[in-house]
Amino acid sequence: MQLILKMILQRLGLGLFTLFVVSVIIFSAVELLPGDLAQEILGQSATPETVAAFRHELGLDKPAIVRYMEWLGGAATGDFGKSLANGREIAELIGTRLANTLLLAAYAAVIAIPLAVGLGLLAALYRNTWFDRSINIFTLSSISFPEFFVAYILILWLSVHAGVFPSIANINESTPLWDRLIRMFLPALTLTLVVTAHMMRMTRAAIINLLAAPYIEMARLKGLPPRVVILKHALPNALAPIINVIALNMAYLITGVVVVEVVFVYPGLGQLLVDSVSKRDITVVQACCLIFAVVYILFNLIADVLSIATNPRLLHKK
Repeated sequence: MQLILKMILQRLGLGLFTLFVVSVIIFSAVELLPGDLAQEILGQSATPETVAAFRHELGLDKPAIVRYMEWLGGAATGDFGKSLANGREIAELIGTRLANTLLLAAYAAVIAIPLAVGLGLLAALYRNTWFDRSINIFTLSSISFPEFFVAYILILWLSVHAGVFPSIANINESTPLWDRLIRMFLPALTLTLVVTAHMMRMTRAAIINLLAAPYIEMARLKGLPPRVVILKHALPNALAPIINVIALNMAYLITGVVVVEVVFVYPGLGQLLVDSVSKRDITVVQACCLIFAVVYILFNLIADVLSIATNPRLLHKK
């Protein structure tokens, strides 16, 4: 238990350091953008006095290191400042959008994780059969196409031709849960097709790697059926890599939804990021990027902890 706690603290410290480095990169990237932010917002017709006053209002006349420390300190307390586009609190803007993105990621995960693990187990059970080859071809094909291509194909088939699901996932706080699930199905299915292949192939590979182990051979010699051998003996020892890849794909479901949200006009954090970039709303862009970084680092930490919890031998050096 002490070793696990020590490992968690080490990973947490490394994650905080990584987040600090990422925050520096985000802030520096904004600083390196060409042009004057105040001039871009006010337009070319603004007088120099107006631009100077607006720069002072935004705090752009302060040194970069001072503005970075103020931004980082506010972000640490949940205060990201105000939007340059509409003057609203960024925390208020992000709150609803982040909840929508998490809901979409959870929706896709509920479909993708059981499907991927189940297909991986079946592919390992029926290895080198037509079923195994068919599943591998289908999943590799789905992951080979970019998200927007998969999304448009699903819109063409299930929305335009079949008319089963709406092509635009326009939801709001007053939308009933069932209507939300219907409108969100196509973006959730797109994300499912993108992440299923990785999880399925990792599950299959982890199970197959254990099938040559001595205790698996012993189980087979006892006359146990292949299904029992895989589910009862191989799967528990293959959980570490499977859980690791599931956690990493969960991070992708949250941080990689930008393209999918734009295609389906879904009101999530990715859509807000794209809208803010087009409006040059830099403060919102910084906040969205930082939140995505926090989520990705957090899920990497969860992946490490769960992997070691299911296989404590990883704590010890070989």
